[in-house]
Amino acid sequence: MIHWNKSLTYALLTAVTLMPWNATAINSDSFSKLFQAKQNSLTDLAENLLAKSLLEITQGKHQQALNTVDELIKTVPNFKLAYLVRGDLLMAQAQQLQTFGSADANQTEAIEDLQAEARVRIEHYLSKQHADSAPNLLLAPNDQQGHVIVVDTDKSRLYLYKNNAGSLSYVKDYYVTLGKNGVDKKTEGDKRTPIGVYFAKQKLTQPLADMYGEGAYPLNYPNEWDVRHNRGGSGIWLHGTASDTYSRPPRASDGCLVLSNQDLKSLGPILQTGKTPIIIANNLSWVAKQGNDAEAQSLQIAMDDWLKDWRSQDTQQYLSHYSQAFNNNGINYQQWAEHKFRVQANKPEVSIALSNISMFAYPDSDKKLVVVDFTQDFKSAHLSNKMQKRQYWIQENGDWKIISEGAA
Repeated sequence: MIHWNKSLTYALLTAVTLMPWNATAINSDSFSKLFQAKQNSLTDLAENLLAKSLLEITQGKHQQALNTVDELIKTVPNFKLAYLVRGDLLMAQAQQLQTFGSADANQTEAIEDLQAEARVRIEHYLSKQHADSAPNLLLAPNDQQGHVIVVDTDKSRLYLYKNNAGSLSYVKDYYVTLGKNGVDKKTEGDKRTPIGVYFAKQKLTQPLADMYGEGAYPLNYPNEWDVRHNRGGSGIWLHGTASDTYSRPPRASDGCLVLSNQDLKSLGPILQTGKTPIIIANNLSWVAKQGNDAEAQSLQIAMDDWLKDWRSQDTQQYLSHYSQAFNNNGINYQQWAEHKFRVQANKPEVSIALSNISMFAYPDSDKKLVVVDFTQDFKSAHLSNKMQKRQYWIQENGDWKIISEGAA
């Protein structure tokens, strides 16, 4: 029988910031219902057992906690965090521990990393950011984008949403590892994860080192907005973990997004389309349901007006839809205007159609910024062209303006 002491229980609670849910936030019956509801996969089971063991500690069920951790280790043998908790439970029989993870007398960076993993996993487990809430972002995929992924870097969590004819529904969420030095990537080798709107390419087919686990899906970093802001570096991937590791700490990659191999494999059919949007944001705010319809409608009206003025070849009116800060591949607003006046001088008759329009709020701006992708079908007497196009629309003085535009 384990002889428990109060200081260890307090240290565990302090380390994983669980004080609010001890006795007041969740009781045994409600936890049992939550446990059963969330037990849908190996990933769910592992997180459930971890949460269950820590709750049992707070309830004084110390032997049950050890049994639960043993079950967790049997289920996921390479879950390093589980061994840390088990070590503390066993060491509690012989000595008074001062902090969570101090079964190892030398407090190392590795222990601190595991403490951080425990904290973010349990905090999420007891939160309600699931089907009942959504990120407060404009997320409007097109019909070809069957799913949308949103990463909340502050919570080390990846959320998957399904596109149901333009309406997004929550599917599942996953624990995710980010860059060692946090977010807001700026330079090569800074070991930070970028913030922005990206698209996952298809799975790499070449042989990869074991550290990438199940595989790797490159993101299009740096994108056009990153280039505009002189953000350097490359090789930002969504990938798995080494064969001897179930999961990595919240901040442990060189900038990539890292999932457990089981989680990455489950996302494989979705990611393999090569069209999945991934919005990486920090300090997300959450709402009871999506409430960005008005914003999407106002931007759609602005796009319709831009297209109408382009079709009419009214150059002055057409250019009124562009920001004075417009820049794309080194072409500024003045150069763009001069080019358009030359091309449209004779007001040639044109046919322009847009399809497969998607809109995603960009999380990396003090102002409202939205990335818009679409298929553009352009026809004139001298040119017939169909292409994928990407625009960045920014709100200036209440009006939507194009600040960047080019091929997607």
